[in-house]
Amino acid sequence: MDAVTLAKAALLGVVEGLTEFIPVSSTGHLILLVDLLGFQGPPGKVFEVAIQFGAILAICWVYRMKLVDTAIGVLRAEPRAWKFSINILLAFLPALVLGVLFHKQIKEILFSPWVVCTTLILGAIVIIVIERTKPGTVYRHVDEFSPALALGVGFCQALAMVPGVSRSGATIMGALVLGAGRKAATEFSFFLAIPTMLGATVYDLYKNRSALDDTGLLVILVGFVAAFLAAMLVVRTVVDFIGRHGFLPFAAYRIVLGVAMLVVLVLRG
Repeated sequence: MDAVTLAKAALLGVVEGLTEFIPVSSTGHLILLVDLLGFQGPPGKVFEVAIQFGAILAICWVYRMKLVDTAIGVLRAEPRAWKFSINILLAFLPALVLGVLFHKQIKEILFSPWVVCTTLILGAIVIIVIERTKPGTVYRHVDEFSPALALGVGFCQALAMVPGVSRSGATIMGALVLGAGRKAATEFSFFLAIPTMLGATVYDLYKNRSALDDTGLLVILVGFVAAFLAAMLVVRTVVDFIGRHGFLPFAAYRIVLGVAMLVVLVLRG
């Protein structure tokens, strides 16, 4: 394995970690960067999905006390813990079902720089509209979410199977529309990412198991570690940043990036 490929894998991991938890589409960034770098990694786009779980482990570490408290509460049959766990499961189900049904079509048709650029711009418009028209806050903590709200957020997350939409963006914006506060919406998106990205990673690795060798696994490991370290930096600051500035800065960034990459793609023919 040459050092250049490993360096590219590390760079992609850092980008993944920096973008996974903000509404700018980490998958979209990876698709664009893979195209620009000419990165030849593991097959079936499995690299782009697998390293996302490195970022998810950062969430597990930062929120480890909440996760442990919930696990203990479930074992003790505490209503609060069961409600939270069921809400996460309900929110996870739409992406689970649709992901299994349309996995092949999504990877073969939608994983395109043109799709990413388009959805980055359209997603920015949606963010701007929601920021200016969202209803008042009803739910200020993730433990207050109703099952209906959780399922609604789950259907919003399913939209993020289209690259460029942003999983975190879709879930946070969906929660805001359904009455959640910014902090609660962002934290629920964090927790929902754990089963979602774990499921996607395991499924992709299983589907491509025959094509993976020691070299491919090493590339994934390098990207995985880089994503974990970068995400640790972001997770600790993103909630405070959103609380102070909202989501409009991310919308502006999406538009700039989407337009810039469209120009690059057109010039490249």
